[in-house]
Amino acid sequence: MASTLRTSNTQLLARRRVFNAGLRYSSTKTPCTTYLKPTHIAAADAASTLPATATENIIDTYARPPFVLSHGKGSWLWTKNGQKYLDFSSGIAVNALGHADEEFANAMNEQVRKISHTSNVFHNEWAGQLATLIVETTKKEGGLGWVPGSTSDTSKTAKVFFSNSGTEANEGAFKFARKIAKEKYLASNPSASYADCNQIKFVCFANAFHGRSMGALSATSNPKYQKPFEPLIPGFNVGELNDYAGVEKMIDADTCAVVVEPVQGEGGLAVCEEAWLRMLRKRCDEVGAVLIFDEIQCGLYRTGTLWAHSSLPVDCHPDIVTMAKPLANGYPIGAIMVRGEFAPYITVGSHGTTFGGSPLATRLGHHVLSRLSSPAFISHMRDVSSHLASRLQPLPSLFPTLLHPSIRGKGLLTGLGFQDPTHPGRLVQLARERGVLMLTAGKDAVRIVPSLNAEKDEVDLAVDVIESCLVVLKEEAASK
Repeated sequence: MASTLRTSNTQLLARRRVFNAGLRYSSTKTPCTTYLKPTHIAAADAASTLPATATENIIDTYARPPFVLSHGKGSWLWTKNGQKYLDFSSGIAVNALGHADEEFANAMNEQVRKISHTSNVFHNEWAGQLATLIVETTKKEGGLGWVPGSTSDTSKTAKVFFSNSGTEANEGAFKFARKIAKEKYLASNPSASYADCNQIKFVCFANAFHGRSMGALSATSNPKYQKPFEPLIPGFNVGELNDYAGVEKMIDADTCAVVVEPVQGEGGLAVCEEAWLRMLRKRCDEVGAVLIFDEIQCGLYRTGTLWAHSSLPVDCHPDIVTMAKPLANGYPIGAIMVRGEFAPYITVGSHGTTFGGSPLATRLGHHVLSRLSSPAFISHMRDVSSHLASRLQPLPSLFPTLLHPSIRGKGLLTGLGFQDPTHPGRLVQLARERGVLMLTAGKDAVRIVPSLNAEKDEVDLAVDVIESCLVVLKEEAASK
């Protein structure tokens, strides 16, 4: 099967290179019109072939398209009916190495045959190795208070806690922040108790997405997600991203933590300004609050560097980083990395997990991060990212009545903002009917998140399809 998929994928790329030789669109003058007509099965036809087992015992929490995916290879997916899709959703920015990566599969097979789970009652071979790799790569690439190239810096360190998902990582980070504030309070007030500490509030920001469990949901200020589950956890105050005037007012002596995504993923691909992050850092230091960067979607090279904050000056860096999505290429894992000076406050019994940090999860995480952090991989990823940006950049000028004037996001977490909030969902549908899978983001954006090892040819096909879909969308809008 793997050999067949590899051959068919290679042949498909070769055919597209020949086809595109005379039809390569630069997206600078005229949009591609090759894909005006659907090439993949219509929703109504697909629904009639959807097996009952796909829906009859599954709770309907997702509005899925009516087909069943059976296998994949690299950036490509196949349905049970044999249709091929170019996957520029990558499992919601998860599949860093694409689908059915052979080296990843070999690592999984080897570890499963050895030991997969022990619980955290015991040490295992790989948890410590992955924690060390995360910390040392952060020193090398920059982040959490280190400038790039700090591999010889032994004056400070960091510690890591492993969870099963990004939501769990954020929940743990919130607990850590409360614990840090209360332990510091008790150290200054020896006769006091935990209940006496008033530094218990959190500051989060509009359009953020931190997860769907009750604590993470309380920091996810979207009524669509929150309303059915109110009342939520008290103590979460919502500010506006890049609002300089609101920082001092929002963050006060009762604030134990500020949580922010340096680049919002689900919320619409907004990027935090460097000067604003610096202001957050300064204000957190003034009141003794912990600064948490949720890099679950934007971290681990998705935006071009290890962390979205890696290239920023250290006076913009956080105290805690949460991570998950690409760390094990789709195998469930999450992690919390904490500055060394705060780690002693997180003591035995402060937090726990049954499955987090298992030998299998951390072996896979170590394998993935080792490959993502290699110079050759980073160089290729940045080259493809630059090519994608060059293809997207002219689109707002080509479609000024449809699109906002600037490309959203950063690196391979990027996309297009739309004037009409109904258009992102429609464009995703049109692209899917032409064999390309993408996502919406927030209220008005399409999110483009290919695998981190995607190829330029795949970018060209995806953007050619997007251009054709924008032509269709423009014609539909004009006919209303």
